[in-house]
Amino acid sequence: MDRLVAVGRALRSAAPHQLPDALSRVLRTHYAAEAVEFLLADYGLTVLLPVPPAPSGSEPVPAQGSAPGRAFGSQQPYVEESAAGRVRAHLPVTVRGDRLGVLSLTLPARSPGTLAELAELAELLGHEVVVAQRDTDLYVQARRKDRLTLAAEIQWQLLPASSCARQEYALGAQLEPAYAVFGDNFDWAASADHLMVYVTNGMGEGIDASLLTSLGISALRNARRAGVPIEDQAALADQAIHAHYRGEAHLSVLLVDIELSTGRMRIVDAGSPRLLLLRERALSLVDLDAQLPLGMFEETDYVAQELTLLPGDRLLFVSDGVHGVAAPGGETYGEHALARAVGNASLLPAADVPAAVLRELTGHRGRPDPDDDALVMCLDWFGKRPTRSGDRPGSTEPAGTDGPAPADRRRWAGGGDTQADRNQE
Repeated sequence: MDRLVAVGRALRSAAPHQLPDALSRVLRTHYAAEAVEFLLADYGLTVLLPVPPAPSGSEPVPAQGSAPGRAFGSQQPYVEESAAGRVRAHLPVTVRGDRLGVLSLTLPARSPGTLAELAELAELLGHEVVVAQRDTDLYVQARRKDRLTLAAEIQWQLLPASSCARQEYALGAQLEPAYAVFGDNFDWAASADHLMVYVTNGMGEGIDASLLTSLGISALRNARRAGVPIEDQAALADQAIHAHYRGEAHLSVLLVDIELSTGRMRIVDAGSPRLLLLRERALSLVDLDAQLPLGMFEETDYVAQELTLLPGDRLLFVSDGVHGVAAPGGETYGEHALARAVGNASLLPAADVPAAVLRELTGHRGRPDPDDDALVMCLDWFGKRPTRSGDRPGSTEPAGTDGPAPADRRRWAGGGDTQADRNQE
């Protein structure tokens, strides 16, 4: 433990851009480590890239199918042993559920106590990186497999982490194309009592779409931080967008406020993003009252609907760049293929689900390059854990109703024509 304290002190005292060097020095000094490497996940979560960036022409480490990728995907240490007795340890670097990357190092021998310390050290490293990247571009640059477009730069600066977790829930989200996204966005914020989630889709392309989304996200955050309910957040953001664009541009948004103690949700549907519910292996499209996108008309009023989550529920938020994509044969992804993709990802944690769904979307589309932004967010709801001794974890059900009534949901697993129904509304 004294070694861990020494490493923590060294990391905290290092200049922001010198964290990797300080880490390598203390690991060599206190753990006799060799070949220390710190890898960060790229924006598309497809590869792990070294910090500092590797020389041009170096091959990135795949996030799937590699030893560091196994640690990143499982969020558990992964150890390779050699004939000489040395071991290569790969440790996930994660902060409050946000998976940043992997710390890889070679040790002279395997020791459970040492590995446990190093796993704690990797978490400490993650916290230091989150703080350090406020003052240096080193870690942002290291995540770039390719150059970002200016529109994507604006969008990624708006985004929170790509995943997070707490006792009551786990969240994960991903955008495509990661290096050229322009209009889709997501946001979330948690307090002691509530989790608020937003999925947005700004009209237009390129810089125009990213600037519109930036204004909308900033307006929603401003209203949220003023403590107003989500229907008023939508109304205030609507006014801000209309005041600037005078109705010539609008922002589609889905706003969700979840009461953490009960699982009760208040939802405002103002546009094209869709909300799906996976409950007891049945996938349903949550049928919401479609309201006007933000900014179309001056002083639009918005109304929130209420549903209740049960422990074990999974929510999927998808933009129109997902549910509206057509296969070469004409079938849209939102009719049957999305249900298959969600079913195939049912055993994955929330952080892995968006990338899995987007990979299947590429296959459905039949070509690698999308015509529109695509966003998938997954929320796994666990609910409040029992507080009495002897209670089975996860067995406490939230107070309230049994969730949305059958009339409030349309089942996708049966292949109903939900898109056509939606258009008729």
